[in-house]
Amino acid sequence: MAKFSYQAKNSVGQMVQGEIEANSQQEAIIRLRAQQLLPVRVGLAAGGARPRPKPGQNAGFFAGRVKGKDLQIFTRQFATLINAGIPVVDSLKILSEGLRPGLLKEASAQVKSSIESGRRLAEAMAHVPTVFDKLYVNMIQAGEEAGILDGILQRLASYMEKSEKLKAQVKGALVYPVVIIVVAMLVIAGILVFIIPKFMEFFASSGKEPPALTMMVVGISNSLTQNWQMWLGGLILGPILIKQYLATPDGQNAFDRFILKAPVFGEVVQKSSIARLTRTLSTLLSSGVGLIEAIEISAKTSGNIVVEQALLRCKESVMAGRTFASPLGKEKTFPDMVVQMISIGEQSGTLDVMLGKIADFYEDEVETSVKAMTSLLEPLLMVVLGGIIAVLVVAMYLPIFNMAEVVGG
Repeated sequence: MAKFSYQAKNSVGQMVQGEIEANSQQEAIIRLRAQQLLPVRVGLAAGGARPRPKPGQNAGFFAGRVKGKDLQIFTRQFATLINAGIPVVDSLKILSEGLRPGLLKEASAQVKSSIESGRRLAEAMAHVPTVFDKLYVNMIQAGEEAGILDGILQRLASYMEKSEKLKAQVKGALVYPVVIIVVAMLVIAGILVFIIPKFMEFFASSGKEPPALTMMVVGISNSLTQNWQMWLGGLILGPILIKQYLATPDGQNAFDRFILKAPVFGEVVQKSSIARLTRTLSTLLSSGVGLIEAIEISAKTSGNIVVEQALLRCKESVMAGRTFASPLGKEKTFPDMVVQMISIGEQSGTLDVMLGKIADFYEDEVETSVKAMTSLLEPLLMVVLGGIIAVLVVAMYLPIFNMAEVVGG
């Protein structure tokens, strides 16, 4: 076990701090909540040994991942079995036996073994964070405490279904432009490597120096043919280095800020982030999770660090006793409509319902924006790529036109 330092509020609202032993941060939070404490900050204590990873917890570039669709089906089937009155251990056994070999099968078997050793379901799932994230664990715990585990699992399955649909819409919008760009790059590279050198043989025999545009294109062609190892290395190493940079806090911050301000993609990313975090907030609050903890979890699911930081600033304000809508209105990331609906939800005591309506609205908006973006990108890409190919063609035919003028003169 590792030692975690914490700051938490007790039942009378006083701030307390100390250390607690646990196998993971999630387990430390669960143990604090079992002691009637509301965690504010939980982190590895200074000098404390890091917890040993459990099976399936290995992180890294080639670490195993569970598909969102598979976890959604697992959750839906789990809910059905619990609703039918089958005990949790037996349900996990049935699900584990029916799953294909992989990380999800190992995780469900591990959770079953943990429950048999005396742990609660949420605590057991917290030991497999690569499969069951903080959102999942907190909702399961809320379901256990309220005695509505089957209903919570149904909500989780519905949430994941809508979340996967949203991701698919955004990813689907990017597939077409990426395919067009890759094919165009291959065509342009083919022209530069195979066709332009043939023209150069013809230009050399004419004894006349080609125009500047032609010489520039020829220079690029020569660089590709003579230094193809460097170009190939750049194509392979470039994406890897960019990926490593984006994995750092500075890189992620810079990219997320850039993408929000991007002319075409920015609006889609903003609407997608708002839809995802409001859906998460609505699901957590309707499941009985406290507002402060729900904000902290939802911030990490927004998919954009700018939105995440804005939401965490609001959490600090809520902890100080102010309303949620008040600090949210000061953040430029959130539209006025979102702030107004959250304010109405707080005043009427229907915050989870209002957040659900905001999520519904922005999910529809994302779908509309994605269609508009795709229809705009198609002609834009054609114009840009067609222009590049046109420049190459003109560069090759300019010397021919010049020679024709000389012959005509």
